[in-house]
Amino acid sequence: MNFTRWSARLPGTQRRAAARTDHELTPDRLGEGAVPAARAEQLTDDAPPVPAVDELPVREVLDRVPALVALVHGPDHRLAYVNDAYVTAFGPRSPGAPASEALPELHETGLLPLLDQVLRSGKPRTIKSRKAPDGRSYTFTCTPVSEGDGGVLVFATDVTDHAEAAERLRASERRQRETAVTLQRSLLPQVLEEPDDLRIAATYQPGGTEAAVGGDWYDVITLGGGRTALVIGDVMGRGVRAAAVMGQLRTAVRAYARLDLPPHEILQLLDGLATEIDANQIATCVYAIHDPNEGKLVYASAGHLPILVRDESGAVLRADEPTGPPLGTGGWIHASGSIPLGPGATAVLYTDGLVERRDEDLDEGIASLERALSGATGTPQVVCDRLVRSAGVTADHDDDVAVLVLQHPSRTGPDSDLFRNAALELLGGVEAAPRARAFASGVLTSWRFPAELHDLGVLAASELVANSLQHGTPPMRLRLRRTDRRLIIEVTDGDDHLPRRRKAEPGDESGRGIAIVATIASNWGSRRTPGGGKAVWCEFVLPKG
Repeated sequence: MNFTRWSARLPGTQRRAAARTDHELTPDRLGEGAVPAARAEQLTDDAPPVPAVDELPVREVLDRVPALVALVHGPDHRLAYVNDAYVTAFGPRSPGAPASEALPELHETGLLPLLDQVLRSGKPRTIKSRKAPDGRSYTFTCTPVSEGDGGVLVFATDVTDHAEAAERLRASERRQRETAVTLQRSLLPQVLEEPDDLRIAATYQPGGTEAAVGGDWYDVITLGGGRTALVIGDVMGRGVRAAAVMGQLRTAVRAYARLDLPPHEILQLLDGLATEIDANQIATCVYAIHDPNEGKLVYASAGHLPILVRDESGAVLRADEPTGPPLGTGGWIHASGSIPLGPGATAVLYTDGLVERRDEDLDEGIASLERALSGATGTPQVVCDRLVRSAGVTADHDDDVAVLVLQHPSRTGPDSDLFRNAALELLGGVEAAPRARAFASGVLTSWRFPAELHDLGVLAASELVANSLQHGTPPMRLRLRRTDRRLIIEVTDGDDHLPRRRKAEPGDESGRGIAIVATIASNWGSRRTPGGGKAVWCEFVLPKG
């Protein structure tokens, strides 16, 4: 192969006249602003002539450049030339042999098909940071030399240092993200609490590898007396800071939930706390309470997306109101609302990663979720997985996703005997107490409780009724409820003064009722009810088997 013939066809090597020695650099030739005549004379007389680019010895230049250069020819890419840097990197070559034999490293790095593309298109192609057999990384640029004879100039630049630095950066980012994801998952509930009357499943999907983890969270909190609190929220922002703020808010929610306050009061407390944690950080949140006796979800929302409920017939309801601004904004009075959740219904709480897309309106995303929920049947976990798939959430999704699904099952067959309710309106004066004892005894006998549990239940009902008669106001009501795991006794009245357990002195005529209940029951508590009243309850765990 005649290298001179090929070098004449390299881009930019078209011959141009370069008779600089026939011209003098004089002021009149340089025009306005030219150098002084003395300087021009010095340039023409003393300075060596500058060769034109076309006069440079191309092969000598290519031999000396630090980049790797190879020239191939023809459809089988026979080797025409390699420079010294190429030989140093990969060893001696066999001139005239096809590239698959003479340049095996190009074959191993997948460049031979690229050479074909360059010959067909007549346009240069580049592959960035490809690791070669010598263990180093190169960026390969393939440029057509002559369309007629089919030559390709391969120019390889060593980018190993850059590639290794980029890999170290990616590894550091992966470690930081793994730290944030680990923190995020550790702050979420490891095992969901299992209420007697609800079946619940949840999922959390962190954003893809290019996205920092966010502050999505959820929780399930059993309040006692058969009631359950359900929480979902989203801290604005990403990274370890958002996850840490999320953890503080979740801990606070669990603490406030023990106060058994209405949902809007819980959000008021959280709003103030969020401001104290970080004045520049805001979060959205929904706090809801399910009471199986009422067949509905009572909830409040701080700027969060609406709860969706699918009833037994498959119709989907959207709980739009009431809602307030996100937590951390301050100065807003939240309010509670409700949405039906009877037997056979399924409710979904979720974060915006499930429904929000950059190229789609948020309302359309929620509408798509409603359509998916309307046809979703099966266990809560099956419904949860189906909703995530229908939303197109994958491992490389660009936002965190948290979903909480709860079902209030329809109890039929043998299960219906394990979930029973009975209630008595307490009318009259002192005669209400013996009537309540007789009612409780009859109900517990019909439910076939063991004698010991029967007697403890009657005693607890008697003490709670006596406490309400002494310290409460009408209307009064005794309610007994059994599940497959516990017996619940509850008394409501019209006074909002909550009882507390205290030590009665020997001479005291009162103050022993709540102490007796707290001693014999597995758990007890009290809460204020809408309308200015209160409810006092206790629970007994049923014997297994």
